[in-house]
Amino acid sequence: MTIAALYDIHGNLPALESVLHDVRSEGVDLIVVGGDVVPGPMPRETLVLLLDLDIPTQFIQGNCESDLLSQMAGIETNNIPAHYREILRWTGEQIPSEYAREMAEWPLTVRLDIDGIGETVFCHATPRNNTEVFTRLTSEDRLIPVFEGLNASLVVCGHTHMQFDRQVGGLRVVNSGSVGAPKGVPGAYWLLLGPDVQLRYTVYDLEVAAKHMRQTSYPDVDTYADKQIMHPPSEAEWLDAITRMELK
Repeated sequence: MTIAALYDIHGNLPALESVLHDVRSEGVDLIVVGGDVVPGPMPRETLVLLLDLDIPTQFIQGNCESDLLSQMAGIETNNIPAHYREILRWTGEQIPSEYAREMAEWPLTVRLDIDGIGETVFCHATPRNNTEVFTRLTSEDRLIPVFEGLNASLVVCGHTHMQFDRQVGGLRVVNSGSVGAPKGVPGAYWLLLGPDVQLRYTVYDLEVAAKHMRQTSYPDVDTYADKQIMHPPSEAEWLDAITRMELK
């Protein structure tokens, strides 16, 4: 079995279309969509494309789907910034109710046996939940309690929008990176799994993507197109920012 892992698409339809072109050329058996499909400038179109794929697809619920479903159910928490609440409200207006019902059924983790790799756990952030933050630099002492006892060869995660491949104890942990809003070099990042682990990168037309995004009514879309697509933070800048949010 060969699997493509696509994480953190964030409504970036042009990036997803380019990645799927590369995925099809590999003849994969299964796609795992690892959460945070939305929000983003083209949420409905992105979901339509993924839900109508002719390749078997397994979805995982990311923290953004969890937040969106809560917002659509009328549950709002004070710890969500006002700007993010505006984005969630806008996204909820774009998503048909039947899509929301499907998202509510997505599990938090998926476990698959991959030829050449073995038992693999897919999660959005960590196997414990879809919100915890860790990076390639997070100390192993902090991470061993998070990953121990999984009885797996590999864990695939996302959430922080940066690819990495590291060890936690005797366990290999790989971050898929972000298809739609990566940090560091612009483009679209994903994984090809089986019989080995390949960190993949797809080039697409950033200017055309940004132009399409600016034609939507997504909140503060100009800033999104510039800061998330055309000129994302460098890896060093992003590591500095999210280190403060690392799990304790």
